[in-house]
Amino acid sequence: MGKYFLGMSKFTVPDKVLFVCTGSKCGKRGGKDMYKAAKKFVKYSPQNIEVLRIECTDRCDYAPVCTISPGNIWLKEYTEKEVLKLLNS
Repeated sequence: MGKYFLGMSKFTVPDKVLFVCTGSKCGKRGGKDMYKAAKKFVKYSPQNIEVLRIECTDRCDYAPVCTISPGNIWLKEYTEKEVLKLLNS
């Protein structure tokens, strides 16, 4: 379960972070739906996963786009199933 940042009182660092682009193109091509699905998914995950909505990654030609850290994993034109499988691994 998450790590604590030293020097701060109980500042939890998540095991994984999913950044979902919900800008104009990504949002229309599934980014907004992915964000909602991922937020629901992490509620029941045993891992400490944070889902953040970002406005634009400037990769509109590949929409929708998201990234998972750690690992610097970038997904383009993804499906919900692909993203949730990576979060679960």
